[in-house]
Amino acid sequence: MAMNRISLHSKSTQFAALLVVFIVLCLSIDPTENSILWRLPALLAGVPAMVNNSVEFVMFEWMPIEIYNVEIEEYEETALVKEITRSFSGALLFCIQFIREIFLGGVKTIVAFTSWDYIRENPWAQWPALPWTVVAGCAVVLGYALNGRWLALLVAFSTIYVAVFGQWEPAMETLSFVLIAAPLSVLLGLGLGIVAFKSEKTEAILMPLLNVAQTMPHFSYLVPVTVFFGVGDHAGAIATIIFATPPMIRLSLLGLKAISPEVMEAGMMNGCNKVQLLFRVLIPTARRNILVGVNQVIMQCLAMAVIASFIGAKGLGFNLLLALNQLRIGQALELGICIVLIAVVLDKLSLSWANKQVDYFADLSFVERNKYALMMLVVLLAGVVLAYLGSFIFKDGINYLYAIPHNKGITTENFWQSGVDWMVDNWYSGLQGFNTALIVHILIPMKNAYLSMPVSATFLLVMGVGFIIGGVRSALTVGGFLLFIALTEWWDRALITAYMTTFAVIVSVIIGTVVGSLCARSGLATKIVLLVCDTLQTFPSFIYLIPVIMLFGVTDTSVLIAVIIYATIPATRYTVEGLRNVPESLQDAGSMSGVNHLQRLINIELPLAFPHMMLGINQTVVFALFMVIIGAMIGTDDLGQYILKSLSDKNGIGNGLMLGLCVAFIGLAVDHLINRWAKDRKTALGLA
Repeated sequence: MAMNRISLHSKSTQFAALLVVFIVLCLSIDPTENSILWRLPALLAGVPAMVNNSVEFVMFEWMPIEIYNVEIEEYEETALVKEITRSFSGALLFCIQFIREIFLGGVKTIVAFTSWDYIRENPWAQWPALPWTVVAGCAVVLGYALNGRWLALLVAFSTIYVAVFGQWEPAMETLSFVLIAAPLSVLLGLGLGIVAFKSEKTEAILMPLLNVAQTMPHFSYLVPVTVFFGVGDHAGAIATIIFATPPMIRLSLLGLKAISPEVMEAGMMNGCNKVQLLFRVLIPTARRNILVGVNQVIMQCLAMAVIASFIGAKGLGFNLLLALNQLRIGQALELGICIVLIAVVLDKLSLSWANKQVDYFADLSFVERNKYALMMLVVLLAGVVLAYLGSFIFKDGINYLYAIPHNKGITTENFWQSGVDWMVDNWYSGLQGFNTALIVHILIPMKNAYLSMPVSATFLLVMGVGFIIGGVRSALTVGGFLLFIALTEWWDRALITAYMTTFAVIVSVIIGTVVGSLCARSGLATKIVLLVCDTLQTFPSFIYLIPVIMLFGVTDTSVLIAVIIYATIPATRYTVEGLRNVPESLQDAGSMSGVNHLQRLINIELPLAFPHMMLGINQTVVFALFMVIIGAMIGTDDLGQYILKSLSDKNGIGNGLMLGLCVAFIGLAVDHLINRWAKDRKTALGLA
């Protein structure tokens, strides 16, 4: 313990000395553009153009081939890569439309095997939609089969809410999107996880790529996808697959690595070859981690539902974006609740599936083995009968027992809109004083302070912190991330992004620590706050921009408050989990020593929970970065604004990727420092 204190004291002295040198450099270096100490030359400024030219060559000129065009009935020349990507897009779009037409009906699947002329000549050739009561009923049966009546009630409430509020059609469009993107992400992630498990070289290559992929802003995926695959549901699905696959790879690899050598030896001793060992021993043993990965994939797919609407994906996300553009707050809130309910239902179903225990030795009859499938068959027949009866009951109107058209159900839009109008009328003027004071006295000075940092002083500070925490290797790692940003033309924009992220993280950590510390004292409060965190995390991030725009206008204050709300979630969650995981024996020992609750919290619980809380701060930084980029939609001058501009630029793929890497490297630098520090502290406290 004495050595730990000496080490901490020594590092504190080093941090203080480093800070003094940093301040001296900031004050002494002249802000002249020609000075290399002030700003590095933008040596990477030409890279985006090179990327654009390379992509254009590969897509439209490289390896030309002759293909037969059915529409013009002639052969034409096209590039091989373009033909491959467009063929893949077409196959993916067909799968999405096939699932969508099972839920909603249509003719495109039939057209794919016939023609539009056939449809016009045969009006009966329609794929009938499943009644919403059938889909809802089957989902309820599935919930009951996986986890009993409470999950069944949750599924029933969610599906009825979506249908009654007239959002069944866009909800099924979103669900069809997820039902294609999620399985492909799972298969791709599991396959790469297995390859990484079998090959250390593959793992070494994949890990940095996964780190970059998971810190890259959502929008950065959209630009290259539109270039290679076009726009539409298929493009949104491909962007979603790219975004959702990394957690599946990580969890598959984690589960396979956790298998004890004895299990593998037992499999080989029983005569398993490599394929049998993989599919009959390793994957079943790692089933829990793999299914948790499936759960994460589903949540990531729904998180991308709104983002994917920027490149033409239909569904709740697209309608939510329209509602936000029209400032229809009530409708946006209803759509957001629909997305949350779908996310919660799929989350609970997938977790229940992961935890479901199968009794392989039960001697059951055919009916007992297939009772839930038979129940679904009964639901199908009953739903069809109800839909048929509804055609007579609602003869002159909408058949509510078959399909409730979009926006033809009940709505609470006017109620929520009136509430927002009341808040604006009564709170807007009063909040302008706070808004002005925050901008003038805190945000502008902080922004100017960041922009006045010389590049040499910034390198000294960041690499110095890296050296103190993790030695030369950490210093070079974070220095490399910083060097990439410094050599682009967006150094000042990166500093603005860093300023906004820093302010949001500081406030979020303070709020999260206080709220988490208070709620961790009670089991009931812990359950409530974790439920609130789950709900807020599944809300589409755009929702948080709505109230702040109304109350604070288009300012940095609006963006930062939205960022703080979103980034407080992991800070609170990790504080609660860290404090709840402190061993009870240590808490009892502190109480027996005569300390009160506050002393026990400050001197025992927080120090032991702090390494875990630091990982929460790491997630808070990532959440804040993502939300700062999304906040560019309402007007900022950071990296996010340029990423959004690249979406509307036909040659924006180079800028989009470079800007995304700049944001990712900010997050990765912080991630490296925090993870290294947390690991060292856990080792020092004996918690590793």
